[in-house]
Order: sequence, then C-alpha cells, then structure tokens
Amino acid sequence: MSSLIDYYVMLFKAVSYALKAEKILKAEGLPHKLIPVPRQVSSDCGVCLRFESALQDDIRAALAGKVEIEEIRRLVHWVTHGSGKN
Repeated sequence: MSSLIDYYVMLFKAVSYALKAEKILKAEGLPHKLIPVPRQVSSDCGVCLRFESALQDDIRAALAGKVEIEEIRRLVHWVTHGSGKN
C-alpha cells in the first residue's frame, strides 16, 4: 500500500540563508528538515528546508523580514507501507 506525503521545500540564494532560517525555525519550535536540494527541483548544489504543507503559513510568518527566500516548491513523496522499503 502506498500513501502520498505532501511536502514543500524552501530554496535560498545561499547556504548561509538556509542555516539562518533553520536556526529561526528551531527557536520557534517549527518542525522542518535541512536537506540537499532535490535533483527534480534544481541541478544546483546546496541545501534547502523541507516541511509539511500544513506548516507553510507558520514558517513563512516566522521567517518574514528575517531571511530572504528565493522560492518555495511543492515536493510530493510516495511512501510504500508494509514492504519495509520507502
């Protein structure tokens, strides 16, 4: 059985912006994950923040005026249950 997990990734112009955003979100207690930029999003090297779609408004508000965001993109991930593989 498979299920769809709806995430968003937040892209920044520099790694330093991503690290600053991560620090702010940790302080605010907002769940997120710092990940390499997925290939389907960009061929550039770098890191981005991944978060659940339900948190988008809270995360935008927490970072408003503090970190320059380049782009936010939807990232759909299929998870297979029961086979032991994802």
